[in-house]
Amino acid sequence: MSGTASSTPLPSNGAIPPGMGYMGVGYVQDGKDFKADTRQWRVDVAPDANPRANPMGVDVSSWQGGINWPAVRGAGIEFAWMKATEGTTYKDPTFRTNYLGAHNAGVIRGAYHFARPDSSGGAAQANHFVGNGGAWSRDNMTLPGVLDIEGTCYGKTRAAMRSWILDFANTYKARTGRDVAIYTSASWWNLCTGGWAGLSSRSPLWVAHWTSAGGPRIPSGFPSWTIWQHTATGSVRGISGYVDRDRVSGDRSRLLALANNTA
Repeated sequence: MSGTASSTPLPSNGAIPPGMGYMGVGYVQDGKDFKADTRQWRVDVAPDANPRANPMGVDVSSWQGGINWPAVRGAGIEFAWMKATEGTTYKDPTFRTNYLGAHNAGVIRGAYHFARPDSSGGAAQANHFVGNGGAWSRDNMTLPGVLDIEGTCYGKTRAAMRSWILDFANTYKARTGRDVAIYTSASWWNLCTGGWAGLSSRSPLWVAHWTSAGGPRIPSGFPSWTIWQHTATGSVRGISGYVDRDRVSGDRSRLLALANNTA
């Protein structure tokens, strides 16, 4: 999610305006999961991760404004994903500043694309993403690109949605040599894809489940999670207002393996 304590953009139940997508905007609307976690919406009650066992991260977009990346790294944040693109025309105005700033501060970073399956095909959006920040290199500092898919089912059948996601994933793989990671929630994935398992052996799962109770609810079709977004109302030194907090399913070696595409 994105924004400050005074201007966090809470969505209505209607369509998300073009360019306004961010990680978690769909989760707020995400019926079952959100209703289960309403008590935690304004308070970060998720326990702090053990930085040795589960490296801590954040995800950001233009809603965060300016970010002091050295302070973020000094607060123990080891990785970050930032919004790069949306649809086939939008480019986040803070992406390049954040991408360079995180790298220079020693934060392992990557880019994400906010999906708009109703506006154009998956291949076209993957090409827009790769051409505007979503590329990858094996350098210990670059995470795979992420397809952020959430919100509504965009008027698509489950079969059509699976086809759209596969087109995006295949195009991203052809362009970068990496399998794209998937950011979603259990409710969205189960409803809009029917619990599809077609990418479970390829794509790391980044699951949104804002709760402090044990672990996240995993979408059907995936055996496990790699990244867990456990709150949208966290705080980190160097970032004003609320910020999403994330953690890795393993230790730092798992984070480096994800960056470098090793087992």
